[in-house]
Amino acid sequence: MKLTRREFTKATLGAAALTVAGPAALADGHELIKRPIPSSGEMIPIVGLGTNRYGVATKAERAPLKEALARFHALGGTVIDTAPMYRNSETVLGDLIEELGIRDDLFIATKADKEEGQEATRAQMESSYGKLKTDLFELMQVHNLRGWQAALPLMQEWKDAGRIRHIGITTSRSSQYEEFEKVMRQEELDFIQVNYSLEQRESAERLLPLAADRGIAVMINRGFGGGRIFDKVGDQPLPEWASEFADSWAQFLLKYALSHPAATVAIPGMTKARHVDDNIGAAKGRMPDADERKKMESFYAGL
Repeated sequence: MKLTRREFTKATLGAAALTVAGPAALADGHELIKRPIPSSGEMIPIVGLGTNRYGVATKAERAPLKEALARFHALGGTVIDTAPMYRNSETVLGDLIEELGIRDDLFIATKADKEEGQEATRAQMESSYGKLKTDLFELMQVHNLRGWQAALPLMQEWKDAGRIRHIGITTSRSSQYEEFEKVMRQEELDFIQVNYSLEQRESAERLLPLAADRGIAVMINRGFGGGRIFDKVGDQPLPEWASEFADSWAQFLLKYALSHPAATVAIPGMTKARHVDDNIGAAKGRMPDADERKKMESFYAGL
């Protein structure tokens, strides 16, 4: 059952109230901010793990990924997003999760992207269960809307059967926004996944407000704008005013995306433990307020 708008707002504000503690709250050990999934009420940490670079081949390449995943789990992270399109990321993740013994603590999201109809989608999803060594997905998504007309009814069928807990759709490009909005309006979705950052703000014009109106959780991808924002800021220090809520550029950028009222969770890529330590900091302390968000936008425009 979906939360009412009042219940959702109360839960979100309650989570935020725990974290308005100033710069000192950025220290290790502070509890991660969690937000509710509107359709189920489940609380999840607001920083998850994107794995489009986990499709590696050798044991040596897997070692830093295992270290990053272990650190992510140790710091309280739960949400992991992957996809069949990310080479063999599902297989690598399945192996690493099994080796670490952490499956029961995780919220695993993957995707389907077949345009050949339900049988192709069914086969792909069954394959994902095997690769990720699980019998339940917390979230199954239609990747970049590919084959959504056939895939969403099948995902709903599997959700009703208890094999999937939440369903959704994804995009990372504005050229799909018109169709994406149409699907959001006509389908019963638990999640959308969409690009949103200081560099790419178009989804805030219609998609994010619509998600809030319809009680759909928002998973944010490309919160760093594909890394181009780091190139722009270079080696300059954070503005002094930003130290009130961020300790690094990664936290600055993630907190911009996560401070949008519709945002539920962001999924930056993290292939090294030090990336995890930095990015998880965005799930601690307070978020920038409306005035600070405007300062962040003005700062970026002036780079």
